[in-house]
Amino acid sequence: MTYKTVLVHLDTSVRAHPRLETALQLARRFDAHVIGLFALYEPDVRSFTVMAGIAGFYEQHSAMRREQRAAMERLFHAELKRAGVNGQWIEARQSAIQSVPHFARCADLVIAGQDDPADPDAYVGDHFPETLVLSSGRPVMLLPYTGFFPSVGKHPMIAWDGSREAARAVHDALPLLKTAERVSIVSIDTGHEAARSERIPGTDLALCIARHGVKAAVSSSGAENQASAGEILLSRAADLGADLVVMGAYGHARWKELVLGGATRTFLASMTVPVLMSH
Repeated sequence: MTYKTVLVHLDTSVRAHPRLETALQLARRFDAHVIGLFALYEPDVRSFTVMAGIAGFYEQHSAMRREQRAAMERLFHAELKRAGVNGQWIEARQSAIQSVPHFARCADLVIAGQDDPADPDAYVGDHFPETLVLSSGRPVMLLPYTGFFPSVGKHPMIAWDGSREAARAVHDALPLLKTAERVSIVSIDTGHEAARSERIPGTDLALCIARHGVKAAVSSSGAENQASAGEILLSRAADLGADLVVMGAYGHARWKELVLGGATRTFLASMTVPVLMSH
């Protein structure tokens, strides 16, 4: 298994270019094809026409978006050429929250960004990152909205609790784990007796991935609940100097409401390094 198709979500936000750089970095590492998917949040045109005095604003807004799209497309092709990577540009016809999960299903790895409350152009829909992770069926690498990441995956930290979601994330991340300089497994025990009997210890995981040529150091931590587990994992990632966290994403949609696990919610809100999530 390797990554041969990397899809990166592009928009008009400040962090779109760093996401593209990460996609190109990984494409060079795995000799992959890069799909640049340009997808935005588009307000309903009726919201501009029903209010007196702002009907002309929609035309100005559309013209500005066309200029921004053209600029990003030129940047995409220029960066592909500079990096010596093959790829294609796709402009979504639907909103990002609909189109990115759709196109993601034919990719090996998806790169998107954390919500950035300080950048209005970063908004592409309510709960976009979590919706993408839970609905695409593919591993999603989310990049924080702050920080500079010249390399990703030289030292991954696996957040391991023995669950189905965590197992899926580890196996989705195997191409990165195989090329890493070192790998850490941090096993978290939240103390729930019902789940404890079903857990696979971190040492068993280390033996499993060792058969793939991955050597990993194992450590464990206790947590009172999933929310505190997320905080502990963030702290451990910083202590270890990890440049990527690999973890399962817990959640589902219930009555049109997104219900997330505590550790997933903590990372989506407070990630400090890129996070590869699978569901």
